[in-house]
Amino acid sequence: MCTPTVIWVVDDDASVRSGLSSLLRSLDYEVVTFESGAELLAAVARARPACIISDVQMPGMSGVDMFARLVDATQPIPTLFITAYPMPELRQRALALGANAFLIKPVSVADLTTALHAALSH
Repeated sequence: MCTPTVIWVVDDDASVRSGLSSLLRSLDYEVVTFESGAELLAAVARARPACIISDVQMPGMSGVDMFARLVDATQPIPTLFITAYPMPELRQRALALGANAFLIKPVSVADLTTALHAALSH
């Protein structure tokens, strides 16, 4: 029996978390969701996902700031960003920190799964 691949999703919008969770579960991934970067950072001390899918703009701490803290504190975790606000400076910063993808909402299922498979195989 194989251990399921665990994907963490962080987004302050409950409907986005729910939609991504449903999609990822339909692709046979196990999903853990967080509504803030701070929640995810607290959890990474106890567990480690195969990949993170994060919103960029969130109250309190942006997804890119959360990712910068992860990069400083742990071994790299493949990370995909999804945003409705594709600011070039945030995209550049995220990719410079080592993010695997910076996708723009609404993201197609094909683009998301392609980016996810690439991140997991890296």
